Amino acid sequence: MIHYPERVSRARLPTPVEPMTRMGQKLGVSLLVKRDDLTGAALSGNKIRKLEFLLAEARAQGCDTVVTCGGEQSNHCRATAIAATQLGFRSYLLLRTDDPTKPPPVEANILLDKLVGAEVRWVSREEYRRRAEIFQDVANELRARGQKPYLIPEGGSNALGAWGYVQCVEELTKELPPGPATLVYAAGSGGTGAGLILGVRLLGLDWRVVGVNVCDDAAYFVNAIGEIVEQAIDRWKLGIRFDRKEIDIRDGYVGIGYAKSRPEELATLRDVARAEGIVLDPVYTGKAFYGLVKELERDRNALGERIVFLHTGGIYGLFPKAAELAPLL
Repeated sequence: MIHYPERVSRARLPTPVEPMTRMGQKLGVSLLVKRDDLTGAALSGNKIRKLEFLLAEARAQGCDTVVTCGGEQSNHCRATAIAATQLGFRSYLLLRTDDPTKPPPVEANILLDKLVGAEVRWVSREEYRRRAEIFQDVANELRARGQKPYLIPEGGSNALGAWGYVQCVEELTKELPPGPATLVYAAGSGGTGAGLILGVRLLGLDWRVVGVNVCDDAAYFVNAIGEIVEQAIDRWKLGIRFDRKEIDIRDGYVGIGYAKSRPEELATLRDVARAEGIVLDPVYTGKAFYGLVKELERDRNALGERIVFLHTGGIYGLFPKAAELAPLL
């Protein structure tokens, strides 16, 4: 039995596992999808699982404001802002954009951030590289206002947040028949992958965990995921063996950059929607599924006979891509 840290219930769980019959037949594998895009409506996607543990700690520490960061259309920041409001916290978001003096339109995730009253600070890409330093400046500013901040890293990706995906693995053990499986996910900040690895180890499962990175490179994620897993093992004395060499990242599908889409990636997103009625997002799951398809085209056995694709949500990221998608429709 797994003993979890304290959490607050926000996500609609368990999320279902559904067959992707037509895509699976096309690719020559048994293909399932874990629908973590269905964890809620406005408060949807994989970030909520992590936030349940992080916001429980914020509440236990008597904090009143949560501070986090991400790209201009960050699903994590949107989820944080909404969950924070539901629990009575204020939220402060550092959002990365090309030109902070000319922020992007108030649409999609940004619109939802604003609707729930998040305080937004626009930062340049250069400034974002110093986000740890800016976090401390913001925390000091908020304390000077009489607020008590709780800092949440990009993507909610730390040892505590990773418990959300330990819980996801435990859910999957009740939804899948016994036997080997490969869990495929989009690697964006490392916390989801770390939680999946921890869950598989803690439950002693014959499952593989495979990430398709949507930014940075494989070396970056081996380091980021490795640190989170090792910190969790140490902090909670988990008593499991782990070697960073076990981290499986399929590199080469970042394309032209994070949150930037090539026509072939968007075409894959369209093809999945038309085959299965499942809507992926262009930033995370669209790129990851494109990587899954290319891996199987290279070698049908590359991911095993039974694959579970983790749909981590992000539907609001589609709307700013409407003009790019239109020619493919």
